[in-house]
Amino acid sequence: MYHKFGILLLLSILGTIFAQQQPYYLQQCPRDEAAINECLRDSGNKLVHYLQKGIPELDIYEIEPVVIDEIGIVLGSGPDGYRALFRNIQAFGVSNITVTNVRSDLDSLQFQLTCEIPRIRVKAQYRSTGVLILVKASGAGDYWGEYEGVKAKIYFKALANEGPDGRTYLSTDSVKMDFNVKDIQMGVDNIANGNSVIQAALNLFINSNSQELLKEMKPALRTKLTLVIRNFMDRLFAKIPLDEWINLN
Repeated sequence: MYHKFGILLLLSILGTIFAQQQPYYLQQCPRDEAAINECLRDSGNKLVHYLQKGIPELDIYEIEPVVIDEIGIVLGSGPDGYRALFRNIQAFGVSNITVTNVRSDLDSLQFQLTCEIPRIRVKAQYRSTGVLILVKASGAGDYWGEYEGVKAKIYFKALANEGPDGRTYLSTDSVKMDFNVKDIQMGVDNIANGNSVIQAALNLFINSNSQELLKEMKPALRTKLTLVIRNFMDRLFAKIPLDEWINLN
């Protein structure tokens, strides 16, 4: 009887150990103010490395392209003001992100991440109306963009909740982000009516005013990206308990 009890106790202990074994894709950080931020940075980069390949345990098999449904810009006013709508925006290269700095407050569960992405390639369908550099620029076609030297800051506040397994999980309470781009190249191809004059005018204007165009697009783009980031973070938080991020003992 005692022999059977000993075996059951051993199996129970082993089961607990293996059930809470630290996952291969994440580095657990000590709750130490002197080391927590550097550790969270390294843990975030380790997670990114495995996300690039997919993590079946988290039901994540691929993270690219990042898709945004649509954004619009308006340049000028009146009936001839230039308006463009970009749809089915697909971004590639975002998974090459590197977390360069983390600031955290574990008591209030507030975090700020500083990140860099070497290059993002974007493609989309666009439709435009109005006048651009004295040319009637109404048309539709394919948009492409190359964004190099992307830097971003992401701030979020989290909430702690008890999961059905009795462990603590996070969820996002609020998320904010901002970004800038060092170099931009953009263009349009395959204009629907085949008008080479409009295509040349658009490409000349776009590449001569790329940073200004990004400035006009930024409010809408920031709103969409914030939603994408928040949804993705909540997917991760729902699967990874807090004690796998941070040693709470």
